[in-house]
Amino acid sequence: MTYLVSKPSSALISEATIPGDKSISHRAIMFGAIAEGQTRIEGILEGEDVLATLNAFELMGVGVDRPCPGVVTVEGVGKYGLSEPVRPLDLGNSGTSMRLLTGLLAGQRFDTVLTGDESLKSRPMGRVIEPLSEMGADIESQDNCAPLLIKGCSELQGIQYVLPVASAQVKSAVMLAGLYASGETSIVEPVASRDHTERMLRAFSQKRSEGSKALRISGDEKLVGQIVRVPSDISSAAFFIVGACLLPGSELVLKRIGINPTRDAVLRILTQMGAKISRSDIQDFTNEPVCDLVVHSSELYGIDISIQDVAGAIDEFPIIAVAAAAATGITRIRGAAELRVKESDRITAMVNGLCALGIEASETPDGMDITGGQIKGGQVDSYGDHRIAMAFAVAGGIASAEIKICDADNIATSFPDFVEIANQIGLNISESDSMENV
Repeated sequence: MTYLVSKPSSALISEATIPGDKSISHRAIMFGAIAEGQTRIEGILEGEDVLATLNAFELMGVGVDRPCPGVVTVEGVGKYGLSEPVRPLDLGNSGTSMRLLTGLLAGQRFDTVLTGDESLKSRPMGRVIEPLSEMGADIESQDNCAPLLIKGCSELQGIQYVLPVASAQVKSAVMLAGLYASGETSIVEPVASRDHTERMLRAFSQKRSEGSKALRISGDEKLVGQIVRVPSDISSAAFFIVGACLLPGSELVLKRIGINPTRDAVLRILTQMGAKISRSDIQDFTNEPVCDLVVHSSELYGIDISIQDVAGAIDEFPIIAVAAAAATGITRIRGAAELRVKESDRITAMVNGLCALGIEASETPDGMDITGGQIKGGQVDSYGDHRIAMAFAVAGGIASAEIKICDADNIATSFPDFVEIANQIGLNISESDSMENV
């Protein structure tokens, strides 16, 4: 088990490049694998979750090369060129891999078993299985949890599906299955969730599969290999954005951060709280907008976070909760029940951790209330959740004494260089495999 100790820090005055976006990296591999021809992915995140996706396709006969760090080439086999894997596909801790692959594999003509670590096997898959079953997929599960047995299917049928809750993973699973379905698949969301799959499909496809009110996918889509440039991950950048806001005297520049409008709600939320964040050098990476972010130390104030911003910041709420803990006043989060079915129950994990550090925080069924104050030192449990661990590591930088974080192994799933980059920009974090040594 990995333990972290984060000690109070001074200003963050630096420039940093954050690793590639995890969500986009997954999707680039998946589309590249079922496209015709070669796909070159530049800036790919080489974290454990993405590598799990890459390894899964290698087991299904897809050629992969890593010519240099951060670059992967994928030799596409076409939509129907995948081979039956000789063993179950172990996806580690990656919920994105499992949910999206369930959709992609539902229309294959061979059987596949998807499994993962104990955390992943406890996460609900029923909301993916349900729409795919409506399309004709044959999926067996353990009470709607992994391992999943996806049986070979002769043909899927397009459906009209209205998502009960906005979820990019469920939407993407149905989209990928729709590429193998006869007729048209139509998807309607209650509110917009991240649209990386739509943008990636537009890059690989010969036509735009979108309608005015519903997302529409046709089974006759032709996919062609591309050069994909992956932006730096805004979810990873958010930890350092909050750190720079909270540490007096900070001025931090973060390079080539993805600012997809379905993902940048964290910037809106922090700006509403008083954060000083500016954008420069706006570019386009494979249908994804990117820019450099400049962050200055700021006085933050508690707010009622808009439900409309929840889906666009769902992965950033652990670090938003730390910002709220150091802000003046009360921050209220609602409409975020999705946080309870992430790598951990992130509502309970953050409330428990903040309370252990002297902050007044309480749960609601779909959110939390946090009253800002002085974060104290202490020990917290990350519950094996990478984003909880990194959030409390940043909290240590502004705490009155050091914070010890237990069970931080899974940081490598999304941000393997987190501790190294954090220390380069001015935080003070150490790690050990024993609590006695930290």
